[in-house]
Amino acid sequence: MRDLLWYDPSTPPETPAFEPDPVRRAQAAMRKDLPRRFWKEVACEAVAGGGHRILLDGRPVKTPGKRPFVLPDADLAGSVAAEWRAQGGHIDPSTMPLTRLANSVIDGVVERRDEVADDAARYAATDLLCYRAEGPERLVARQTAAWDPLVDWVEDAHGARLLVAEGIVHVAQEAEALARLRAALEPLDAWRLAGFHTVTTLTGSFVVALALAEGRLDADAAWTVAHLDEAWNAELWGRDEEAEFRLAHRRVEYDAAVRLIRP
Repeated sequence: MRDLLWYDPSTPPETPAFEPDPVRRAQAAMRKDLPRRFWKEVACEAVAGGGHRILLDGRPVKTPGKRPFVLPDADLAGSVAAEWRAQGGHIDPSTMPLTRLANSVIDGVVERRDEVADDAARYAATDLLCYRAEGPERLVARQTAAWDPLVDWVEDAHGARLLVAEGIVHVAQEAEALARLRAALEPLDAWRLAGFHTVTTLTGSFVVALALAEGRLDADAAWTVAHLDEAWNAELWGRDEEAEFRLAHRRVEYDAAVRLIRP
């Protein structure tokens, strides 16, 4: 998937390649000259046939692919409009995660739904929750308490029995289990699927994303479960400024994706 943010309704710039690491993306944005804000007023407007669009000084926003930038509901449109209103003298794409995700959905996911679903489902084969520490005992106990209930839940809810191993040696999951998990994505429309894909890549866990999408976990609980190891290391070795910075940027991306999964 590409990172798609469009600035000027009349002269869209060339879309840059997607940088998945939010820290490197933020640093890259700071290094280059940011486009100047070219609008004064931001508004939302219902569209005939359904959906809502964003107007900049009365002109409708379009995607980098020059498609109509139409959002599925008024609440999401309001959140995206707030990102545009919050821009200062220059446009900073690192502060517009919902806008970027929406562009990705419209220009990419809608026409490549199966490809995006397949890519998300591939994470189930190496799911974070299936690889456990060999020690120390307190970390093993913490992983067991947090992750085992989700592994059990996905088997009960979807008939997908995932194999769990200690260490980093690859464990091959059963084809039937992976097929069942891929099938769980079929009810998701393009918007929810885009959010699901982003959460999966940020957490490294298909199961966590599925638990979030189906209401088994709320946003904070899913984030905590997926970052259990990072929290353990911080407790053990102390806080690292660079790691904290990276985590904070990932949380911004995560929260935007959750907004699509659970509107």
